[in-house]
Amino acid sequence: MLDDVTVSFPTSTGLFQALAPLKMSIDAGRFVSLIGPSGCGKSTLFNAIAGLLSPTSGRVIIDGKDVSGMIGNVGYMLQKDLLLSWRTVLDNVILGMEIRGVPKDEAREYALPYLRQYGLAGFEDKYPRALSGGMRQRAALLRTLLIDTDIILLDEPFGALDSQTKSLMQDWLLQIWSDFKKTVVFVTHDVEESIYLSDENWVMGTRPGRVLERIEIPLDRPRSRALVSTTAFTDMKRYCHELLSHDASRLNQTAAH
Repeated sequence: MLDDVTVSFPTSTGLFQALAPLKMSIDAGRFVSLIGPSGCGKSTLFNAIAGLLSPTSGRVIIDGKDVSGMIGNVGYMLQKDLLLSWRTVLDNVILGMEIRGVPKDEAREYALPYLRQYGLAGFEDKYPRALSGGMRQRAALLRTLLIDTDIILLDEPFGALDSQTKSLMQDWLLQIWSDFKKTVVFVTHDVEESIYLSDENWVMGTRPGRVLERIEIPLDRPRSRALVSTTAFTDMKRYCHELLSHDASRLNQTAAH
């Protein structure tokens, strides 16, 4: 939960407010997407949730505990997979477990079935250069999940993939999310992706970054690709775009004056 979280940075012309006061409450096990234009503070918000920066004001609360400025309470995956070229795929996947103090042999034994179950069978002893972009993202996501935190932050993990691979990875992510029962907070610029994956969307505006609206996604699970051509889906997609366009128009009018 975010309790009136703000983030400001000093600049040569004074304080720049990256995030206006944000209130956000997410139930356990939900899949939530943040969508908005570049510069709306999505990554800044993630860094605050992850404890990589402390809020200027307000609190980050997880399981009733104030964890503002504290790392290690969430898993965090960036758009770049950041796999280590000198470690095998299996040893990349267990990296977070090792950092948490799990002995390497024990971590390997625990992780190996997951690689085989989730599309990396036969690549356990290969190096990252042998993997396609989608497979590298699978390895990176498994590494994040196996750190074993209840909350996972995913910052545009499929943004660099081609459309076909992206669709496959979205379906793969929904399956693994269903299996692991984690709370996922997902950042994307892709409105269609956010609706297809999520239980709810938080549409963000900019200058300063803030939530324009929280939108419940009342679509049944499990989901299939046929969903994206339904009236309910296209109506939600259009509404999200209207919110974003209205905020962009506001900024243009402000700049003109």
